[in-house]
Amino acid sequence: MSKPLCFVLMPFGKKPGAGGAVIDFDAVYKELIAPAISEAGLEPLRADEEMTGGIIHKPMFERLILCEYAVADLTTANANVFYELGVRHAVRQWSTVLLFAEGSIQLPFDVAPLRAMPYRLSPDGKPADLDVIKPALVERLIEAKSANTDSPIFQLVEGFPEVDHTKTDVFRDRVKYSAQMKEKLAAARKEDLQAIRVVERELGEIQNSESGVVVDLFLSYRAVKAWPEMIELVKRMSPPLAATVMVQEQLALALNRHGKGEEAEKVLKDLIGRRGPSSETYGILGRVYKDRWEAALKAGETFLARGLLDKAIDAYLKGFEADWRDAYPGVNAATLMEIKEPPDPWREQLIPVVRYAAGRRIAAGNPDYWDHATVLELAILAKDKKRAQDALCNALASVREIWEPETTARNLRLIREAREKRQEEEAWAREIEQELERKGEN
Repeated sequence: MSKPLCFVLMPFGKKPGAGGAVIDFDAVYKELIAPAISEAGLEPLRADEEMTGGIIHKPMFERLILCEYAVADLTTANANVFYELGVRHAVRQWSTVLLFAEGSIQLPFDVAPLRAMPYRLSPDGKPADLDVIKPALVERLIEAKSANTDSPIFQLVEGFPEVDHTKTDVFRDRVKYSAQMKEKLAAARKEDLQAIRVVERELGEIQNSESGVVVDLFLSYRAVKAWPEMIELVKRMSPPLAATVMVQEQLALALNRHGKGEEAEKVLKDLIGRRGPSSETYGILGRVYKDRWEAALKAGETFLARGLLDKAIDAYLKGFEADWRDAYPGVNAATLMEIKEPPDPWREQLIPVVRYAAGRRIAAGNPDYWDHATVLELAILAKDKKRAQDALCNALASVREIWEPETTARNLRLIREAREKRQEEEAWAREIEQELERKGEN
């Protein structure tokens, strides 16, 4: 008796991951995915390598549509895999299992809410902990036989695929309404918190509102530093939206700013455990520890402060190592190394790497405030007056939200205070700090 077919969507050969490490996808298939499929009582079927040359072929469509089960490896955010997954979700209500390698990808916003299973890689790019992850994958495949809906299209679009034609008019009205609400939020951000609250009341039931509008509302509260409102809004979001990486990261930021650092730490650690490391998540975690370090310092808890400072540096370094292209956690690590007593000598090796990362982002075009602020902070660390003043001009011209220059001014203050204790202060650096403070007050 033939077994049900399980089609495998994944890259071929050896490919670089987000951190530069090479991933051996053939080993992932042979050592993890194929054996798990067989143990679940299914027959593995992987796409022929020649099918991935850029044009999707008839046999590929047939396998995507007709195979009873499918496994999709989302590691490296491979374009072919995502396209094929979209086709699969459009035609199959259930029986598709997702997985990805920890630390190799931050899932894109559209697929982040999906129930993807992480697996670990060994230093040689092959799957690790097979005695743990393989049984978990077998269990997930057996669960898929229960015919529970796992396609987000079937879950979220009522009546799909036979959608009532009258829904087209409703959809058209929704698109128009969403555009109007986003315009209102843009105007409200320029006014005050109360104006944003008025727009929220117009939205009605948040859980049933269009996700793009809810995220815009969420970030509008951030723009006016309305941290309690951000926290409460997450509680009213639809569960899939609330569970996304971006919302959870910004929730942690709001919790920390609202004085709930321990709750913020828990949110971020849970996120890293579920989704793997990312520069953004570790960057926010570093800020949580940095704030707690300052609080301990002011309270006279010297030894606790030293421990928290080390934790902050470690978090920022892990963030930079998760994605060398993101200079933000790198410059924060360098700044905290500078203010240690005595300063950490490793900052001298770190600063040029961070400067290169920041320079590449600016050279790529369309730099934002944080790109210029990073160059500014690096110039202060290097005591380069001319570069710091040039970067200040660019940063001030790129400010979008008042809390941005406040954050940079705070970092420069920390550097200045540490150098004053060592009698290394410089008047021009204090002037730059004051300019940023004034911009943050406007």
